[in-house]
Amino acid sequence: MRRPFALLLAGVVASVVLTACTSAPMTADPTGEPTGKPSAAEIAQAEKDEALRDAAWQNDLAAAAALVAEGADVDAKDQTQQSAYLIATSEGYLDLLRLTLANGADVDDKDSWNGTGLIRAAERGHGYVVGRLLQAGIDRDHVNRIGYQAIHEAVIFGEDTAPYALTVRALIAGGVEFDRPSGSEGLTPIEMAAQQGLPGLESILSRAAAASAPADPSAALLEAARTGDADAAALAIRAGADLEVHDPEFQRTPLMEAVLADHVAVAQLLVAMGADPDAPDHRRDTPWVMTGVTGSVAMLEALLPGQPDLGIPNRRGGTPAHPAAERGHVEYIRRIVTVEVLDTAAVATRVDLNRVNLNGWTALLEAVVFGDGGADHQEIVRILLDAGADPSIRDAQGCTALDNAQRLGFTEIARILGG
Repeated sequence: MRRPFALLLAGVVASVVLTACTSAPMTADPTGEPTGKPSAAEIAQAEKDEALRDAAWQNDLAAAAALVAEGADVDAKDQTQQSAYLIATSEGYLDLLRLTLANGADVDDKDSWNGTGLIRAAERGHGYVVGRLLQAGIDRDHVNRIGYQAIHEAVIFGEDTAPYALTVRALIAGGVEFDRPSGSEGLTPIEMAAQQGLPGLESILSRAAAASAPADPSAALLEAARTGDADAAALAIRAGADLEVHDPEFQRTPLMEAVLADHVAVAQLLVAMGADPDAPDHRRDTPWVMTGVTGSVAMLEALLPGQPDLGIPNRRGGTPAHPAAERGHVEYIRRIVTVEVLDTAAVATRVDLNRVNLNGWTALLEAVVFGDGGADHQEIVRILLDAGADPSIRDAQGCTALDNAQRLGFTEIARILGG
């Protein structure tokens, strides 16, 4: 049974109130003797810190950002040794983690089990959080008080699922030891995986243990991205590969290669380790905008944790919604219209559905002009309209989406557009 990190909110609040009353520094009377009572400033600080932990448990980034701006401490703990920073690691709240790190979180802070945020995140299979913590320089091989490193926790509490595969690969890519026996059972992570009946994780670890470092790690990473070999990608990163290496012919990064071939597991690893979703190729397209061409919702989700810039256009001046609408990628359009990227102030950006590209078309116009008028493009028109796309925008010829639908004989789309 998993050790529960998350406590009931009411219990947290009650313990914090007690902490504020018992552990705050005492003020002094005019004679210099302590009064035994916290000052008004100390009480106010404790209340802000408590409110921040409450917001963290709820993953309320806007409230957390406001409280931090008011002086709440991201490292302030309650009696159970939970802080906003540590909560972000165990619960997998990546945006909250970024907020705490940007505001001075002690990346190597420990919980009541003497565990780091890396250990907490690894236990839960939060691969993107693991990657972000490794980028922040966390102690990757710390051993908690029951003798586990992060890699042990990822296995002993893990499953043969994509999130845990990403977690283990990120740990390997980040350079963790994976051959030290645990302090409790005396088992290496590979032995743990075998004992737990996790052949997928066992295979990842066994390959890492048997592999030698590639002669050219960056070239190996490009090749792993092209072929979809996520294990080889992890080993190349571990050996020092440049995440932003460009192939000489098309100036594609490993992430772009993974996107074009729809190798989701490789893309997840690259993004977790800090690869740039906005790195342009020779045509000024980026991995993020190319997800609209492939129409892969899974790839869209893989890149979102990397906080792509939703304002960067593709080579034709459009958003990912433009090629997706043109090509009839219904599920991609359904997802892209809801995408939000948050900064550390909890300010959200969304894809501009009314952006006019260099040819004079919005995504809605592309769905009509380049579509076949069939069921997929009809549904895309509905989705875009429901999401706020403006049907009155005219193309370079002065025609609206309705004008074009009527011109092309797309009677159902014309009806949807109000004609």
